[in-house]
Amino acid sequence: MTNPTTEAVNTPVDVNALAEADVPDAEQSPRVDVAALGELLLGTWASVRRQARELAAKPELHKLEGLTHTEHRERVFGQLKILVDEGAIQRAFPKELGGEENHGGNIAGFEELVTADPSLQIKSGVQWGLFGAAVLHLGTAEHHAKWLPDIMDLTVPGAFAMTEIGHGSDVASIATTATYDEGTGEFVLNTPFRASWKEYLGNAAKDGIAAVVFAQLIVKGVNHGVHALYVPIRDPQTKDSLPGIRTEDDGVKGGLNGIDNGRLCFDHVRVPRTNLLNRYGDVSEDGTYTSPIASPGRRFFTMLGTLVQGRVSLDGAAVAASKVGLTAAIRYAAERRQFNASSDTAEEVLLDYQRHQRRLFPLLAATYAMGFAHEELLAKFDGVFSGAQDTDEDRQDLETLAAAFKALSTWHALETLQECREACGGAGFMIENRFASLRADLDVYVTFEGDNNVLLQLVAKRLLNDYAKEFRTMNVGALTKFALGQARGMAYKTGLGAVAQFVADSGRAERSALALRDPDMQQFLLAERVQTMVATAAQALQGATKLPQAEAAARFNSHQNELIEAARAHAELLQWEAFTAALAKVEDPGTKQVLTWLRDLFGLTLIEKHLEWYLMNGRLSMQRGRTVGEYVNRLLAKLRPHVLDLVDAFGYTREHIRATVASGAEAQRQEEAAAYYAELRASGAAPVREKSLSRG
Repeated sequence: MTNPTTEAVNTPVDVNALAEADVPDAEQSPRVDVAALGELLLGTWASVRRQARELAAKPELHKLEGLTHTEHRERVFGQLKILVDEGAIQRAFPKELGGEENHGGNIAGFEELVTADPSLQIKSGVQWGLFGAAVLHLGTAEHHAKWLPDIMDLTVPGAFAMTEIGHGSDVASIATTATYDEGTGEFVLNTPFRASWKEYLGNAAKDGIAAVVFAQLIVKGVNHGVHALYVPIRDPQTKDSLPGIRTEDDGVKGGLNGIDNGRLCFDHVRVPRTNLLNRYGDVSEDGTYTSPIASPGRRFFTMLGTLVQGRVSLDGAAVAASKVGLTAAIRYAAERRQFNASSDTAEEVLLDYQRHQRRLFPLLAATYAMGFAHEELLAKFDGVFSGAQDTDEDRQDLETLAAAFKALSTWHALETLQECREACGGAGFMIENRFASLRADLDVYVTFEGDNNVLLQLVAKRLLNDYAKEFRTMNVGALTKFALGQARGMAYKTGLGAVAQFVADSGRAERSALALRDPDMQQFLLAERVQTMVATAAQALQGATKLPQAEAAARFNSHQNELIEAARAHAELLQWEAFTAALAKVEDPGTKQVLTWLRDLFGLTLIEKHLEWYLMNGRLSMQRGRTVGEYVNRLLAKLRPHVLDLVDAFGYTREHIRATVASGAEAQRQEEAAAYYAELRASGAAPVREKSLSRG
């Protein structure tokens, strides 16, 4: 059976012809130190990642395809018990309870579970990263001692009941209420209408016997905003729902069917006053509300900010899934042969086709960039949660980075897995090669823990606030100063006017290519796009806060798309900068050269993607704009000999990849076929092709 791919219309890449004078000779070609690069990619918490990967390689934790959703749920719940037995869940919890208080390491280890089964990763995240973390970060020492031990050892599986079917990402507007009854010293929880039901909750359909429920806290007729309460939902022995609580099963989903997602509603359910997780807001017996944070808005964002680890972990897991997909697809492309473009006797390796390189190499470059950016995010997260760097500004930075990177990496994972699937032809569609399964499971990553567009809007508002603070009283050279101040103090080049650039190019594409290769130039182009977009939106929105509410909302809405695009561009800039910062840590010259090419590919692919903007806004001349794609193609040729080393450096073994296309089976088939035809030709018995007779 043949396995045709879109490469049928392509011709193979002549690597030597495309290489320019700056490409080393074969005997001087740089080599990648795979082991050293692998260490760099493991990052700060390398030992934790190794432990987590060793655990994820165990067959008993792997996803078994073909199970019913009921069977898959049972398997994943059993896998949670394995994590407990292996001591894999205690890293973030207090030392006095047997934990390690290693917040960065906890996320690093948790995200590696995606290679075993995304359902396992997310269900463990629900139990310990959401339910348990809410008790840890929103509760007090009394709550910790009372509830965390049973949460940690899985005696009490629990749900994180924040999302409502009617509000989704708009947590501030949730309609569930917790009204204090002074006469009994209890809170009365109520979901007053269908849209206020808690929805899509892991552990709610079957396994959970308690939940952290988010509700509007009402005391003496005053709504103090969203707070969290610990609420038992099922009898531990019978698993029946408790009085006043209704649970329903969400049923089969598009992916992640090892998780028992469900919905909860409350009909005037009473819980003790002390079940309020009261670190940031408390109610005394007589109904007096107190909080260490006076501003209701700041209190709300502080409470939600303590739960940012969900977004941080999804960012890392999405990067890990992209690495798995690319490893499988690139290894297959290095073995699979198709079409006799340059030889009458040997077919071409897919990875030698330029179009195949165009499909996979930029995704590889972006995955590297996102991996380095995630490591910086993880360091910021650990600094905040360990208390080492825990100012208001640090927390705001963490929120902004987590929102930006989670959005881009989860979208990237879906794009990568789909492209890898297609690049492997029909084989890629087989479940045994995991592309379709992984993509289905990761699909929901783009909308939970915050819809990506909503998250980018949060980033955009931060950019607008920073712009307003910087330029409230400035008008001369403001944009240039903002660009310089926002990009880590890099000394930018100036004189990017299209006319001056055209003159400088003087019709020589080589000079244009050299300019685009310059990291200062790449950073300037990426940064200036961000700052120009932000400045344009800020100017358009100037004075909007003084308008009536409806008019102000309408004006903001009319520029919402531009703001979200600016936020996305900002995240891309930060990823490029993280890649560039990582290059400074590389000591081996060969590895550094190859990674520099890969960084350049990432930067120029972004510029190429947004080339219309650069041309329309006069940031690139037509002359230089035409060279972007040409230089991208030259980078592909330079990287071709090294891409297997680059995916090997990810460090995932066959037990993590678990794809037949990456097993070496294709290479064996190709060797067998080549040997057969070679023997046939040597025997003199090979049939003569008809077209060769006509030439004679």
